[in-house]
Amino acid sequence: MSQVTNGPRTGRRPLGKVLPGDARRHHLALVLQQLFDGGPRSRADLARETGLTRVTVSDLVSELLTTGMVAELGHRPGVRQGKPATLVGLAGTAPVVIGLDLSGDGILRGALIDLQGEILASEHVPLSDGEAAVGEVVALARSLQESSTRTLLGIGIGAPGIINDTGTVLHAPNLGWSELDLADRLQRETGLPTHVANDANMATTAESTFGAGDEAGLLLVTIGHGVGGGVLIDGRVLSGPLLSSGEIGHVVVDPDGPTCACGNRGCLETTLAVPALREAKSAAELSAAGTRLGSVLSPVVTTLGIADVVLYGPIELLDGHLLTATQDALAHQTLPFVAQQVHVRVVPLENELVLKGAAAFVRYREIGVV
Repeated sequence: MSQVTNGPRTGRRPLGKVLPGDARRHHLALVLQQLFDGGPRSRADLARETGLTRVTVSDLVSELLTTGMVAELGHRPGVRQGKPATLVGLAGTAPVVIGLDLSGDGILRGALIDLQGEILASEHVPLSDGEAAVGEVVALARSLQESSTRTLLGIGIGAPGIINDTGTVLHAPNLGWSELDLADRLQRETGLPTHVANDANMATTAESTFGAGDEAGLLLVTIGHGVGGGVLIDGRVLSGPLLSSGEIGHVVVDPDGPTCACGNRGCLETTLAVPALREAKSAAELSAAGTRLGSVLSPVVTTLGIADVVLYGPIELLDGHLLTATQDALAHQTLPFVAQQVHVRVVPLENELVLKGAAAFVRYREIGVV
């Protein structure tokens, strides 16, 4: 997986229409975006690149210096005529984010993450379901809050299921949650801005923002306690009017198969989720799960024209027979032209995409940086 680079990124999501009262926030976001994308800059560089006046940029940088978000880094190297330019860049004491990942098989992961996606400290605890799981989420968030020595920008939570824009979990069968206002609950318990989104969407955001994901088109499948999917097109993660974009885990692949947590029989996740894969007794069973996955992905990849397909989960289960069977199924069930372009790869759990995606999500919601 590639590292964060200092070069400019393409295909970014627009920050949206700016109202008069939001102008300063928008201008701060423009300045910060340049520093995140391009590294240290002088005030004159920032004025030129953002289109803002030098007076405006100087005022914005002064505010960011006061808040500890940026720091002055000294003069630009090299000999130049006139007064040397002072560079400003992201500060080593900039705020951090609490990230929580609820996608694991009975495991709740949490971390303190900086705004460039680096995990600074992490914890994990067992994860139950129902109200007990809510208590475990609150307790881990508080533990990380108490351990942080830096200002906290907010909390980002990646959870399975269908989640609306305000952070209410509308339906998460694997956790036994329905109409749970998780964001409000955590915000009241911790006093921190809290943002909740689907775990697969969080992972997709992380792979695009910090990883090797193709910003033009990416399909990411999370394989943990359940199975989910995130779809990114032209730099934007899709949710759809039903907020269920990417919910491939509940596509029925065997009407006579085992009962799923959602109530249907034979959903994809009954054979592809980590508990089922761990019970697989042979290479043939892993291959069968990969074939079913490839069959589900084929119409999605063909319809959307996506070439970058990522399987995110335990590498010891996904790499090998399952990956090969998925690739073969895609190759035989799509147009030859599409099959030749599609690349299926595995990103291991150790990359902590959901946690890093939580940091990217919070920084976008709180400071407008994508």
